[in-house]
Amino acid sequence: MFNLNKITSSLQQNVYLFLLEKAIENKTTRKMLLDKFKHKAYQHMVEERKDNELKSVQLKKYAWVESALTHLFHNYEKGIISPQVIKKIIKILGQNFFSNNLPEIQKIRKPFREKYKTDPPHFIVVSPTQICNLKCKGCYAASSPESGITMPFDILDRILKENHDVFGSRFVTVSGGEPLLYKSQGKTILDVFEKYSDTYFIFYTNGTLLTEEVAERLAKLGNASPQISAEGLEKETDERRGKGVFQRILKSMERLRRFGVPFVISVTSTQKNIDILLSDEFYEFWFEKQGASYMWQFQLMPIGRGKEVFDLMPTPQQRLKLYRKWEEVLKKGYPLADFWNSGVLSSGCIAYGRPGGYLYIDWSGNIMPCVFIPYYVDNVYELYKNGKTISDALFSEFFKKGREWQKKYGLAHPKEAENWLMPCSIRDNYEYFHNKILPQKAKGEDEFAKAAKDSKEYFEGLVEYDEELKKITQPIWEREYRERG
Repeated sequence: MFNLNKITSSLQQNVYLFLLEKAIENKTTRKMLLDKFKHKAYQHMVEERKDNELKSVQLKKYAWVESALTHLFHNYEKGIISPQVIKKIIKILGQNFFSNNLPEIQKIRKPFREKYKTDPPHFIVVSPTQICNLKCKGCYAASSPESGITMPFDILDRILKENHDVFGSRFVTVSGGEPLLYKSQGKTILDVFEKYSDTYFIFYTNGTLLTEEVAERLAKLGNASPQISAEGLEKETDERRGKGVFQRILKSMERLRRFGVPFVISVTSTQKNIDILLSDEFYEFWFEKQGASYMWQFQLMPIGRGKEVFDLMPTPQQRLKLYRKWEEVLKKGYPLADFWNSGVLSSGCIAYGRPGGYLYIDWSGNIMPCVFIPYYVDNVYELYKNGKTISDALFSEFFKKGREWQKKYGLAHPKEAENWLMPCSIRDNYEYFHNKILPQKAKGEDEFAKAAKDSKEYFEGLVEYDEELKKITQPIWEREYRERG
């Protein structure tokens, strides 16, 4: 969710990885080693922060790091994460997060930096297939069993190779459609994980296809964790995803625990499930009873034409309640990150291929700034046909203008950031996005995005939403972040 490269830029990463590796191996000294790691992380992130960093922001970042690490080892001690898997998590993610101090990674990134005068993105998100065995209401990907678009394996492989060999990244997010239905040229998504064994993958799944065989292979691979979608508890999940889905994913989680594979809960926040997301029961169920390692929340992003597209989107007032619940949950030690409400963790928007951020490539090869910005200028098939790479897409006017906005909004001067409680360019700053970032020639990913681009109703609806959100969050940002910074 946020860039540990910046956080750990002057740390002796070999010492930190050594502490974590020894904490895995030695139960007797584990607490002492983890406490030492946390102490040094706090010292660097908060006490020795840069002059232009807000202390209140750094405290939130540290709280998330501490809760994620604590919960990971908590689940390891419970026996629901295997030693083999946790060792691989520490080794691979350690490489990626501490990469600023790893000579071999810096050597890979040097040509990119010399050519483009900036660092490459930290990771990519790719959706290799639109096919899904479910048809959930309001799916951002418009996936269904009837959708048949799948990216050929040789193209997916080339994208991953560029991420690995050009960006120097060792982290990939796989979305969908349903990744476990990916099949091309005799390869499945598990074959992809196996080929890139020094890369850590997280993949978003509806959880219904995590069979005994899949769980066992994930345990052996050790470099991929499922992010399982749920909408709340049984009532909310089945209402959006289909009757019986909730019980099916509980059975999948039991298999994952048995094989020692960590899993994550992914939730879409809507007006329909807001009450359960504000309850303690929800977090206790997934973290304590089911053993989730952490949780993502994604607020439903409306795309389309007319007022009806906003009917499921949490209101500004509900979003504020979710923000306060996030703070509360974090204090309890549960590693929860809300893609919009937790903007302080990532120093704002992480789209547009910024250093420490990412870009998104869908099943058709369309290259977009973000999963939630369904517009593109470049397509990977066209780039490859013309002898170019995905790096070229990063320097379209679309991506460059997005990164310019990020810098002005606070990335270049964190202490003067405008409002990281409204970090998203398209969702929280739509007027600026539509008028200053989105090129006229940009194409919509689907019919809903095309309709939204030129819709007066959609424009007015999001601008009104943003104005209301600013009224209630700007005072909080000024009082609780900037004044305490």
